[in-house]
Parts: sequence; structure tokens; C-alpha cells
Amino acid sequence: MPRSDLEFANLIGSRICHDLISPIGAINNGLELLSMSGTASGPEMDLIGDSVGSASARIRFFRIAFGAAGEQMVGSGEISSILRDLYLDSRASATWGISEPQRRSDVRLAFLALMCLETGMPYGGNVLVERDSEKWVIRGTADKLIIDPDLWALLATQDPKLKLKPAHVQFGLLPAIASDNGLQITSKATETEIVISF
Repeated sequence: MPRSDLEFANLIGSRICHDLISPIGAINNGLELLSMSGTASGPEMDLIGDSVGSASARIRFFRIAFGAAGEQMVGSGEISSILRDLYLDSRASATWGISEPQRRSDVRLAFLALMCLETGMPYGGNVLVERDSEKWVIRGTADKLIIDPDLWALLATQDPKLKLKPAHVQFGLLPAIASDNGLQITSKATETEIVISF
């Protein structure tokens, strides 16, 4: 993907997330006010509250994964909070095993890699994100994995002939953004583990 197209896609992602986060936050605030006033309660309100919370978590995650990155730093507390809310009541979990703040551009790559792992772990599992002085390692473990070889090969080859479904856009973006940053994506899978590194 040409650099200009990549930047344009990032700006679109940022704009969509920016425009959605405020109304979702307002709905959440309205639910809290109703709860405090005691005028609304029950399973219906719980369902709405859970749905709003899930949407808010997704947008916070997508804002980093698909938005314009920049060089600002993101603290481990903020990242862990996003991942905790994202996987609340889910069969999957993700642990951010890095204590130091990281560049937003690097966190974006890690989030896109995490989305790739989710695709291979449809029945849930555990993901651990780590980094040493030289590279990032995002490791997913699960009892059952489903690996599409053509899709995963795209991380290394960036084959333009493979048509991606919307649910698999991360497999096109991750290697393109990594290449733009001078990095190479590698991946390997066993029966119970998938590892992406860059």
C-alpha cells in the first residue's frame, strides 16, 4: 500500500473514532445519571450499559490500531485499561507485559498483531504482548487454533493478489505499516500457539 494511501486510511480511522467516542460517552453518562436517580434499572438497562461499555472499549482500541499514530507515548496503564475493557466477559484475554510507556506507532503495530491472533483463536485463548531491547513478541495460546495459511503468509509476502475480507483488514495493514517503519513481520504457529514478532 503506497505511503499516501496508508496515511489517508489512518486519518479516516482517526476521524471515525473521534466522531463516535463523544456520543458513546454521552450515552454512558446518561445511563449513569439514570442509575443514580433510581428511575431505571433491570436487565434491559444492564444490557444497554454492557453494550455501551463494549462499544467504548472497541473504539478506544480501534483509535490506536487504525488511527494516525504520531510519536507520542502511551502509558502501560492506559493500554492495560483498554485491553481489560476490550476483553471483559470474553473467552479471550490479553496481557500487556511491558511496564514502560511506548510510542503510539509501536502500540498500533502490537494492536494490529493482536487482531491477527484473534482471527486464529476464534474459540478464545490468552495473548501476551512483550518486548525486549530488539523486538516485539505477541504470543497467543489456545486449546484450538484455526490458521488460514494464505492469510498468514500475507504478513510476510504482502501479496496484493489476495483479496481481503473486512474482518481480515489487519493482515494487510500490519505488514504495510511495519514496512513503512522499516520493520519485517514474522509469524509461526504450532497446534496451540501463534507468535507474531517484528
